[in-house]
Amino acid sequence: MQNGDTSMKYIRMPIEKESPEQLGYDKIKYNLTESSVRDRALSQLKIDVNDILLCYGDHIGNPELREIIASDAGNLKPEHVLVTAGASSALFIVATSLLKKGDHMIVIRPNYATNIETPKAIGCEITYLDLSFENQFRLDVKELEPLIRPETKYISLTYPHNPTGVMIDPQTMNQVVELVESKDCYLLFDETYREMTFDKILPVAASLSPRVISVSSLSKTYGIPGIRLGWLICRDKELMHLFLCAKEQIGICGSVIDEEIGREALSQKAEWLIENNEHIRESFQIVKKWIESEELLEWIEPRGGCVCFPRIKPEVEINIDRFYDRLNNKYGTYVGPGHWFEQSRRHFRIGYAWPLIDELKGGLESLSKALRD
Repeated sequence: MQNGDTSMKYIRMPIEKESPEQLGYDKIKYNLTESSVRDRALSQLKIDVNDILLCYGDHIGNPELREIIASDAGNLKPEHVLVTAGASSALFIVATSLLKKGDHMIVIRPNYATNIETPKAIGCEITYLDLSFENQFRLDVKELEPLIRPETKYISLTYPHNPTGVMIDPQTMNQVVELVESKDCYLLFDETYREMTFDKILPVAASLSPRVISVSSLSKTYGIPGIRLGWLICRDKELMHLFLCAKEQIGICGSVIDEEIGREALSQKAEWLIENNEHIRESFQIVKKWIESEELLEWIEPRGGCVCFPRIKPEVEINIDRFYDRLNNKYGTYVGPGHWFEQSRRHFRIGYAWPLIDELKGGLESLSKALRD
């Protein structure tokens, strides 16, 4: 690449390069890396795809699917929803539509890598609002406000938070919405885990203001990442037209098979969410009991999602590289190391809803052994 080249500068993100599907599931005994519920089989949906006509679909997305998505909030309509190839595609569309080299955006960190790496690839200036363990990974609006500039295009938040599982309270959420309205910028709210919460579910963020863009998918809560189906929601008509233009240039429309599977999955959401919540509660209690008894670790207890982000206590002397080597190669156990989220490798993300109960217990036991090796 020559000097002065202004093309997108892509890198391969560690969270993807080191993912279990790239390593090979057959090489992993205890998989605690996944940030979703257990993957489902197509047979569980009781759907027949044989008669689906393999034509171009509605460019905005299957109308019935968009109607179901919009029904989560009373003031949303199907035209406020754009179906995308997973939440990652929605995040890409938002970033490439709103940002150019030299623009400015704000993102909380730690965060899912795409929320950071795509703006980096564009070459825009990024200001990080770093959440700290010492402050319980809590968002402080008073720290956020002075970071906003006249050229700030949007603020990027993720709640329930990945990788910590902490939540934002409704009052703070409303304060952020009021802030972006007063500053004439946008809020990108990644709410992929919205329906996974131990308390009251937050409203769909885009329902609060035309200045808010919600992003979600079926990958995490519904356990069907293989169909690659997500969406973005916004009540700003001009912005939605821009996003549609971007989608059409990337791939014209989505897969009609994926969107039909997604429609059927969401039609069963009431039943699925009950099953999810029961499993998440049981698994969470196992992790909580283990953390409380593990003297080498500490955490900020999550209140949503299906992940947590413990750390090895600062006073514990440990060779971090040797720890991960023992964990992976001796015990066959994998977690999401801190560098996936631009954090110290003393942190690691545990996904506790994907493994079966025996697998979760075995993985946690292996973590304790590897810490002491």
